[in-house]
Amino acid sequence: MEDEKQPKTMEFLTSAEVAQLLKMNPQVIVRKLQIGEIPGYKLGKDWRVEAGQLREWLDSKSNRRRSDREKVLGNFFVDGRLTHLPAARKKKRLILQEFLTRFDQGRVYTEKEVNDVIAESYEDFCTVRREFIAEKMMTRLNGKYKVSGSYRFIQ
Repeated sequence: MEDEKQPKTMEFLTSAEVAQLLKMNPQVIVRKLQIGEIPGYKLGKDWRVEAGQLREWLDSKSNRRRSDREKVLGNFFVDGRLTHLPAARKKKRLILQEFLTRFDQGRVYTEKEVNDVIAESYEDFCTVRREFIAEKMMTRLNGKYKVSGSYRFIQ
């Protein structure tokens, strides 16, 4: 049995469709595409905009305030996987807290169980596990791990 990855389907919109969708003048959309404000591809005489990129561009223009947590998670998680642990302590703690939410308070875990939970989203489970202990998010005794009842989440 072959393990083939399915290619991601892409939906493209013309500049006129983007203008109609956003209820904007088509010339304004073309101008924004030409200067690179809206991500797009010039094919022949017209532009194409990938629907996912248009959504990301719109989200970046949103006046909705995102929390620090949402910003950090959005910057460091791609398709549900952590790209890398940030060096900045506050950001790293937010990432660690995200992982910590995947563990039940009061339950005792084996090291393998902790590794398996972390490995679902990040390959370097050893570093995350060590950071849990260093940040006092988890306690370790005789190879058993438990979420620390005294740890307080930062906002």
